[in-house]
Amino acid sequence: MTTATEASPSSRTVPTVTGLHHLGLTVRDIGASEAWYNEVLGLVRAFAEPHGTGEGYAVVMTRPGTGLFVGLDHHPDADQQMFSPRRTGLDHLALQVASREAIDEWITHLDEAGVEHETLFESTEPAPHALVVFRDPDGIPIELFWFGG
Repeated sequence: MTTATEASPSSRTVPTVTGLHHLGLTVRDIGASEAWYNEVLGLVRAFAEPHGTGEGYAVVMTRPGTGLFVGLDHHPDADQQMFSPRRTGLDHLALQVASREAIDEWITHLDEAGVEHETLFESTEPAPHALVVFRDPDGIPIELFWFGG
């Protein structure tokens, strides 16, 4: 992993962004996914909205007290295949946690919720960090990540 601390030189000025607003994930079973994201990640429904095309809809969930919003998108013509990071598009979703100890708390929570996860990964390069990966009902990898640098 490398970290960039300086902007890349550019011949153009790029307009400002202030952060990530939300992430939309296409899911196979929106009801099952909403229940899972609620139970496992503590997200609650903020609202539901139709897609601008008139086809399908999204259930937008949030973690109260944070700026995290995740849209669970239903597309009637979705292929219904399990997620694969080998297809162009999303590779994984990474959520930041506040401390190294929080990773252990999450592992305990995942175990108690019966959610399979990978083994804890820790490293000191390029700076201290730790993470654990698990998957949602559609196979989308979710990484809980602490960066101590």
